[in-house]
Amino acid sequence: MKMTFSEKMKNFTTSAFNVLNEKKLERQQKGLPVYNFSIGTPDFKPEPHIMQALSQAALDAENYKYAIVDREETFSAVQHWYRSRYGVSLEKREIMSVYGSQEGISRIFLPLCNPGDIVLIPNPGYPIFSIGPALCGATPVCYNLYKKNRFLIDFDDIPEETARKARAIVVSYPANPVCTTADDDFYKRLIAFAEKYNVIVIHDNAYSDIIFDGRIGKSFLSFPGAKEVGVEINSLSKSYNLTGVRVSFVVGNPDIVRQFKILRSQVDYGMFLPVQKLAVAALTGPQESVGRNRAEYQKRRDALCKGLRSVGMDMEDSEGTMFAWGKIPAKYESSEKFTLDLLEKTGVIGVPGSFFGSLGEGYIRFALVLPVPVIEEAVDLIRKTRIF
Repeated sequence: MKMTFSEKMKNFTTSAFNVLNEKKLERQQKGLPVYNFSIGTPDFKPEPHIMQALSQAALDAENYKYAIVDREETFSAVQHWYRSRYGVSLEKREIMSVYGSQEGISRIFLPLCNPGDIVLIPNPGYPIFSIGPALCGATPVCYNLYKKNRFLIDFDDIPEETARKARAIVVSYPANPVCTTADDDFYKRLIAFAEKYNVIVIHDNAYSDIIFDGRIGKSFLSFPGAKEVGVEINSLSKSYNLTGVRVSFVVGNPDIVRQFKILRSQVDYGMFLPVQKLAVAALTGPQESVGRNRAEYQKRRDALCKGLRSVGMDMEDSEGTMFAWGKIPAKYESSEKFTLDLLEKTGVIGVPGSFFGSLGEGYIRFALVLPVPVIEEAVDLIRKTRIF
């Protein structure tokens, strides 16, 4: 039988992570060292009270039934978290759970967009920002992020005709992969842009707790008018070291939340109850670990960025996220070629900037997922190979 597949599959290729993983396994089989800075999975452990909440709930047979909807204590926990963390008040009708930010972004455009509607996405940007709209039949159109603008959106650079046709815009600060943060004035301009052109804002806020040098991570919803124009997707993955659990929340505009809930009710039966218990424990329990981990990420940022600058790389200090973003050596024309050479000669694994869009070419991203002594060891090995 001859198999044929949908046209949309032509937009997808094997992930860079898969290719890099194959190269990593080859080195390990040869007994060579590997320093994996590719995937942003925290190496910190979840706090004991969070794991205990999940464990206890998992031992209750009643919790294996369909959840159908979020529980009252889950709503209350999110309300408490947003009020205490961001100074934002939320109503129950402004909150819903999703299985991770990836699920949220991959499905939210189904209730928002008709086929062919334009969704503005960042370039460079995380791949799900383009994949999500495309899966939902919308047309992703890039807005460009340039280093000269600190990788912030230049709203004047978006053509008037494109802005008027756009249905939604995906925004994410602190930004993966470019590691920059946005100030208050930026969010005010974003909301004014959305109001002027009737564009829905989808703000991915996965990294507001991993922000450096005394900066304060905020919520898009902290700013007047935000709830009228959009929603925010916030994740427990990075703040509480729960990447594998897949728990996030969509919060903000009640009309968007209501429509998304209707859509999601057709394809799911609610978040697993032990996971809701885990979320409640994380959001309402002690928060000291969040600050402690942030401090450790900053030490790693300093060790990696300063270390790579010392061997000749153009690597500015990351302002936020658990990543660092820098230019590849001038003698390389391809970020993929440099990434593979770096891996083969040193065992250091980054992600080529081209994985994040055309304007990511010429850059490489590293995840801050190894302890400082290991980072220093990797930098020293790079220095000895003189790959720069």
